Amino acid sequence: MFFDEPDFEPDRIASVLVPVAVPGPYTYRVPVGCHVQPGTIVRVPLGTREVLGAVWDGEPDAAINPKKLKAMAHVYQDARPLDPDLRRFVDWVANWTLAAPGMVLRMVLRSEEALQPEPPVPGVRRIEGAEPDRMTAARQRVLAAMEDGFAWTKSGLAHAAGVSASVIDGLLQQNVLEGVALPATPPPPIPDVDYARTVLTASQQRAADQLIEAFDSGSAVSLIDGVTGSGKTEVYFEAIAEAIRRGKQALVLLPEIALTEQFLRRFEKRFGVYPAEWHSEISPKNRARVWRGVASGDVRVVIGARSALFLPFSDLGLIVVDEEHDTAFKQDDRVPYSARDMAVVRGHISRFPVILASATPSVESRVNADLNRYRHVLLPERATGAELPELKAIDMRHDGPERGQWIAPQLLSAIKDAFGNGAQTLLFLNRRGYAPLTLCRTCGHRFQCGHCSAWLVEHRFQKRLVCHHCGHSEKVPDSCPSCGTADSLVACGPGVERIAEEVGGKFPEARVLVLSSDLPGGPDRLRREMKIVEDGGADIVIGTQLVAKGHNFPKMKLVGVIDADLGLANGDPRAAEKTFQLLGQVTGRAGRVTGGGVGFLQTYAPDNPVIKALLASDANAFYLAEIDARRNAGLPPFGRLAAIVVSGPDKAMADGFSRAVARAAPQDGAVTILGPAEAALAMVRGRYRYRLLAMAPRQFDLQGYIRAWLAAGPKPVKGLRVQVDIDPQHFL
Repeated sequence: MFFDEPDFEPDRIASVLVPVAVPGPYTYRVPVGCHVQPGTIVRVPLGTREVLGAVWDGEPDAAINPKKLKAMAHVYQDARPLDPDLRRFVDWVANWTLAAPGMVLRMVLRSEEALQPEPPVPGVRRIEGAEPDRMTAARQRVLAAMEDGFAWTKSGLAHAAGVSASVIDGLLQQNVLEGVALPATPPPPIPDVDYARTVLTASQQRAADQLIEAFDSGSAVSLIDGVTGSGKTEVYFEAIAEAIRRGKQALVLLPEIALTEQFLRRFEKRFGVYPAEWHSEISPKNRARVWRGVASGDVRVVIGARSALFLPFSDLGLIVVDEEHDTAFKQDDRVPYSARDMAVVRGHISRFPVILASATPSVESRVNADLNRYRHVLLPERATGAELPELKAIDMRHDGPERGQWIAPQLLSAIKDAFGNGAQTLLFLNRRGYAPLTLCRTCGHRFQCGHCSAWLVEHRFQKRLVCHHCGHSEKVPDSCPSCGTADSLVACGPGVERIAEEVGGKFPEARVLVLSSDLPGGPDRLRREMKIVEDGGADIVIGTQLVAKGHNFPKMKLVGVIDADLGLANGDPRAAEKTFQLLGQVTGRAGRVTGGGVGFLQTYAPDNPVIKALLASDANAFYLAEIDARRNAGLPPFGRLAAIVVSGPDKAMADGFSRAVARAAPQDGAVTILGPAEAALAMVRGRYRYRLLAMAPRQFDLQGYIRAWLAAGPKPVKGLRVQVDIDPQHFL
């Protein structure tokens, strides 16, 4: 409903939350004859523009002179109001993350297109009893195609009958056919819970029964803790089936878009239809369709990235967070939130079950399970009965490769055997590109990004030097830009492209495939290549962490980790946990179906507790040691952390402001303030960065402390920016 006339009732006002970084709702006048309620979606003037917003809870400011209030420009009467639980969730996320509530609402109100019904599509229908003046073979085929009495689009009918559009036009002119309006998109079919029920193992059935019992326990959270290949997906599919039986909607969150293709096929095989998708790669039109379908209840199951958590479900009854340990569930910009933790909150608000699934659970989830806050659903064996892979260490101090090579002789021998037996090999290195550093051997010049404190990574396939933080890219020069010497540039260290080059030289007859997120073709290419690997179309796969995320490669027998120590010494308090999870996941790709898998870890620290736990296949020992270390250090989940990042275009100004912020910290013996110090990535996109870290006991009101701190502290000016990250996952 649009409003052009300035005829409003002055006593009718409402609070409207708008998607900008302000502390709360604004007050607007409500148009005459229009009904609004909390949750009603509106468009309102804001400055010189109009923005989407939502009527919000709480009383509007009645002290403002109504004549000074701006009026709502449009009320979306056909759009379902945001329900109370979703509004509570928006406020909860804003309160927890210290973000402006409007910035959280912005993640709900994705586009105006989603708020309006999709326009109908022109179609044609047979007029009963009407016949053309002259029957031709083409016309006969058209009429035969329409014998079922259904309407068609013109293009669809022409294709089905094998005629040109002019034949359809001729029948319309002779009043044999008539134009009709067809629904743009029919409602998606409801997944059939009995379409192809999986025969579960005894262990899987016990786990599924536990998940189904949780539906009668309100906001119960279950942690599926199962080894790689144990069939966690098949188990939580039974929980999705139960949600559908109860008339509820279900949401499955995945950490990577590249996972969707295999998941979609597995879902279709079980339920007979595909779920709706929600991630950055789907078209705006499809996003609008999913948003509308979720709000109306027509869409029953959504698989999506973390942002799907903010869709306006009409009756959400289950959330599954697959690979719940994955740090991709943490958003670091605008509103820094953990989708895993916020999924638990959303389930608690609406009192429905939440399932977290992983072969290598986060320490936080493991502790919650140990303390019976979460149901601990164990799957200790692979569904096929196959044994877990045998893991071996290669001590690179004594048994490493010759100079200039990166694959140890023992691993090369294993690759040769696997290739000879028709099995696949996966070589894992969590470094994109060809080499992480390029320098001049004449003068020592190093290629660094001009906008970030990071080296440029050579991508030899693209003949470019690329910054992986801001996206800056430049051509690899023929000579050193510092001393001018030609042919003096040398690549230092390996990336996946360099490993592929070495493999190609050792095994020229093998089909080698590199899987990395920055190769040309984007997610579509990755999905195609994942399918190639799954179907056995590659002999040796070289990949980054993409290959560690839940994929099932039936012919994969051998996994080699090129640098098992890569993540252990970077100053991250979660370094041990992240390394254990990453290496546990990637080695778990070996022998998932038939067993007999082998994994090699190339390491310079074979006695490191993480490496020893992996080699012994003793996850419990690792968790017990890591939990004990966290408890002693007061780190999450036994303590709380919050990062404050100050950034600005001028280094001295950012440094001085961060020190002023530190001096303003309220005195409280329960809180320890570390910093300020230059961030590990001291400059990103031309902005200099300084970090402070607040540490407090678990029960301490850290958000309240930081609110008071920032309110009393200096206010940023001249391009300075302050961002708060509650429960940080990254420390760069």
